[in-house]
Amino acid sequence: MKSPFVDHVILYLTSGKGGDGVVSWRREKFVEKGGPDGGDGGKGGSIIAKGNSQMWTLLDLRYRKFIQAENGKNGEGAKRKGKSGKDEILEVPLGTIIYDADTEEIIGEILEDQQEIVIVEGGRGGLGNWHFRSSTNQTPDFAIKGEAAKERKIILELKVLADVGLVGFPNAGKSTLLSVLTSAKPEIADYPFTTLVPNLGIVKYKDFHSFAIADIPGIIEGAHKGKGLGLQFLRHIERNAVLLFLIPANSENPSKELKILKNELHQYNEELDFKNHLVAISKCDLVDDKTLKKLKKKFPDAIFISSVTQDNLEELKDQLWKLINQ
Repeated sequence: MKSPFVDHVILYLTSGKGGDGVVSWRREKFVEKGGPDGGDGGKGGSIIAKGNSQMWTLLDLRYRKFIQAENGKNGEGAKRKGKSGKDEILEVPLGTIIYDADTEEIIGEILEDQQEIVIVEGGRGGLGNWHFRSSTNQTPDFAIKGEAAKERKIILELKVLADVGLVGFPNAGKSTLLSVLTSAKPEIADYPFTTLVPNLGIVKYKDFHSFAIADIPGIIEGAHKGKGLGLQFLRHIERNAVLLFLIPANSENPSKELKILKNELHQYNEELDFKNHLVAISKCDLVDDKTLKKLKKKFPDAIFISSVTQDNLEELKDQLWKLINQ
């Protein structure tokens, strides 16, 4: 079954053409020579991205490759302006970045619910002939055509927005931790890459506070080159305020594992080196006291947890909350 999570879409957009201004003359009984009264054309529809906090994927736009806004209507006599074309509203999840596909420039980022960014402006309506009357030309017999439609090829890229991003190898216990800390129900099983899409959950904290935590699909060595799930999900780590490195206590080489994880993030984006982070040693219920003692010497600043027995989970939340608010 194909995952409903889509975080990268290419769209071809065309705004609405502006309606033409018209040449028209005032026609009334007993008025032999009425003046110009041609109305203006309506504005063409624009294409607008709009933030929707209830959405978490770009799936709806995957099947709308070519999107065109409505053209403006032509003006009419009696100075009647043509109707403006209807705008096309593209609802997107928070964390969506909009790029110009040709120049690779960032057009904008959607970070708030109901936030709007005009991606392609509709064409301006033309002017009717009544605009051009003057003392020297009382019968202008020309009008201005509406502005042509504008075309643009764009890329929408979604980067999951969360306060905390869980970073670890496949089977580090990220999904289990997420399910215990939040009401999220990620798929959990004992094989690599159980998590194929980012899962997001809300952690309830003291005094009615809360924070969002994202389970990013497992990283492996070489992920920054596209290995495993690689580049497909590394982008989501960029948008997290705090990184929580999860290293299982029963790993063959926990120190090497942490080093590889940090190196993969560094190779992908050096700015990730400066993010606030915390190291948690997970699955502590699976090792004996002797192993645990050795690990505590190797990782003096880490927090030792178990999602199964829920050991130190409250302390984990305290430390994450402190880092989020620094």
